[in-house]
Amino acid sequence: MTMQRNLYRDALPMSGLYQFTTDPNGIGEAERWFDGLPAARPIAVPASWNEQYQDLDDYCGTAWYERREFVPEAWRSRRIVLRVGAAAYLAKVWVNGTFAGEHEGGCLPFEFDVTGLLECGQENRFVFSVDAAQHPDRLPPGNFPPSEWLGPWQGQHPANNYDFYPYGGLHRPVYLLAVPIGRIVSVRVTTQLDAGRARVACAIAADTAAFDRIEILLDGERKAEVPGGARTGEAAFELPDPVLWEPGRPHLYRLTARAIQGGQPADEYTVAIGLRTVAVEGGQLLLNGKPVFLKGFGKHEDFAISGKGLNEPVMIKDYNLLNWIGANSYRTSHYPYSEEMLDLADRLGVLVIDESPLVGLMRRHYDAGTLERCKVLLDEMIARDRNHPSVIMWSVANEPTSNEPAAGPFFKALYDHVRALDASRPVTMATCYGLDDVAVGHFDVISLNKYYGWYSHPGQLEEGERQLAVELEAWRARHNKPILITEFGADAVAGMHHDPPRQWTEEYQAEMLTRQYRLFAKTPGIIGAHVWAFADFKTSQIYMRVLLNHKGVFTRERQPKLAAHALKKLWTEPGARTNETETS
Repeated sequence: MTMQRNLYRDALPMSGLYQFTTDPNGIGEAERWFDGLPAARPIAVPASWNEQYQDLDDYCGTAWYERREFVPEAWRSRRIVLRVGAAAYLAKVWVNGTFAGEHEGGCLPFEFDVTGLLECGQENRFVFSVDAAQHPDRLPPGNFPPSEWLGPWQGQHPANNYDFYPYGGLHRPVYLLAVPIGRIVSVRVTTQLDAGRARVACAIAADTAAFDRIEILLDGERKAEVPGGARTGEAAFELPDPVLWEPGRPHLYRLTARAIQGGQPADEYTVAIGLRTVAVEGGQLLLNGKPVFLKGFGKHEDFAISGKGLNEPVMIKDYNLLNWIGANSYRTSHYPYSEEMLDLADRLGVLVIDESPLVGLMRRHYDAGTLERCKVLLDEMIARDRNHPSVIMWSVANEPTSNEPAAGPFFKALYDHVRALDASRPVTMATCYGLDDVAVGHFDVISLNKYYGWYSHPGQLEEGERQLAVELEAWRARHNKPILITEFGADAVAGMHHDPPRQWTEEYQAEMLTRQYRLFAKTPGIIGAHVWAFADFKTSQIYMRVLLNHKGVFTRERQPKLAAHALKKLWTEPGARTNETETS
């Protein structure tokens, strides 16, 4: 559960400067660096390590962090939890020299109960090791043997199997949390709408069965209760004339679960919820029963110096630019974004396709062991994000090798797993293959990454558009499901111009996006189009990249290219196909 302060909970932020040292030979544990780091230097958290020092550029090994923090004496009667927002990729934690735990996966939070490992009323030592090595069996993978490489990424440095930079580090905030010894551990909310009424169902879990009851309050008004005597329970209530959550009117209610023990409040946890429904029906995406057409981007958590680390000014700037350009949505390509990013989407009314970090999977991954590891990542993502009204769809994967026969049952199993966890949202995956794909048809929405006029038919805008239309019609005939264009676009180096438009110029990018978006907007069965990409971003070094992937319609510094102005006109001019649920 996220950081929260109230009468029963407290939090100590541990962002800031840490001591830091690299461990390229993997000797740190044997030499007990968890008792104190040798030859350490300062580094900032949250942030990637790669751009803070020149010698860390392209370093993808193990590194160690150390921080000393005073823990209040008043916390002595509390349970104390260490929570890390994200650490890429494999993290281990020690408190005062004692091992606290480890977590695999670079994009989701983890926490350890450290109550017995620290001393209140004095300074304590926290040490983290973070291993960012590329490996074929990590999720996402990299560093394949030469015989297994497919696609364009063979030979790039660092050797990841995807087209964005494999940053290492403590990427999101670190907190110490003081909570009751017996506490509420999860609040899960689902909403149904019917005839002007909302039914709100709450599933509550606690780590004790000692509570008398758990009261459910909405904006401070008691609505229902979960009986005590068990660690889990459910309650539901109806709300007449609810204010619905939607773009243009993103109304949020405050739902509080308050635990009562011995007749007195003992804990409470509050979540912001939006009352809304999402469905796929009749070839359309429906939000609160009304069609919505998605216009927006794929993007990345990426910025100079901070890398993939949480950068709140950049978040604000990005949402400002999404509003300026007329976008209503984005996909968290290609991993779950920060909780802070989703909180803002809830508040601002932006629609989000929440994507797992399963990018670049290949033939070797389609086995039972990897399937179970993938399910764990999906469990963590959905448990964290399911209460966000902005999240309207789950995306299981991006551009796996999905023309392999084994990919069909593998991704069908992941689809079934997600639907069992949450039946309230559609589920998709993004494919870059053609009709030889055997996986994407198992999903509620067909998500296509298509680069006609760039990787295919380079420089041929008219022919690329024609071939794209032919393929879209073939997809519609094959599956008869809604289609979402999750990627299309072209690189443009800011300041490069040519008449007539040629590849790599701003004119070429702007004309391609205009042509293809107009095609998508008039094609039946397409429920939206996301441009690749929102802003230029860092990649590994390879012959096709000049420092960055330049497909952004904004530069990495967030300045608009010609394409940004073209999209703004497309998405905001009268009569443009936009979100039918928007209000003036």
